[in-house]
Amino acid sequence: MAKHGKRYQEASKLVDRSRVYLPEEAIELAKKTSYARFDETVELHLRMGVNPRSADQQVRGVALLPNGLGKKVRILVFAQGEAIKLAKEAGADYAAADELIKQIESGWLDFDVSMATPDMMPRVAKLGRILGRRGLMPNPKSGTVVPPQDLPRVIGEARKGRVEFRLDRTAIIHLPIGKVSFDSDKLLENLRAVMEAIVKARPSGVKGQYIKSVSLSTSMGPGLKLDLKSALALAG
Repeated sequence: MAKHGKRYQEASKLVDRSRVYLPEEAIELAKKTSYARFDETVELHLRMGVNPRSADQQVRGVALLPNGLGKKVRILVFAQGEAIKLAKEAGADYAAADELIKQIESGWLDFDVSMATPDMMPRVAKLGRILGRRGLMPNPKSGTVVPPQDLPRVIGEARKGRVEFRLDRTAIIHLPIGKVSFDSDKLLENLRAVMEAIVKARPSGVKGQYIKSVSLSTSMGPGLKLDLKSALALAG
């Protein structure tokens, strides 16, 4: 097991491992335990009571964070014809067809979100092996296969703070909810939006307890266990 540095050890002393924290308490403590020289990301981790190998228990969706993520999001759109103009006017950083596909095949990946119009998906499909493993592949389930007329709305959402979430092979969901520099109330609002989206995304095939545990941490800091009942109450 990797050894943690002195700063991490000092930050860990502030955390009581024997207790769970209310969401508000966890956010405040996460900010206090942040010790890196950069503006750390505040991350949410949920252990789900689902079977990741079962097709009818896949958890996937999108959360719109009211206060964004605190960073510039680079948006790429696979499109052709008039849709290229629509995408660029809406604020996409890159919008093209075969030109972008060739760049990505050559190893270029300088973007954070990718979208595609439906007519482009047959051509984009061959990028699945490259983009899929990085969570960058356009997908109808995540709302990133977009009809041209909807591009302005979806690009606008991505620019403000549109976060995709999906279950990993160990039945855990990891996603960011903002930066340490955010006010605590803004982090709480983002946390509420994420919890609402994940609860709403419950698959019909899931029986029993849907969310087993929730924890919060910064990029470099120790994990904080959240009171599950209080975390779920944020979803309404």
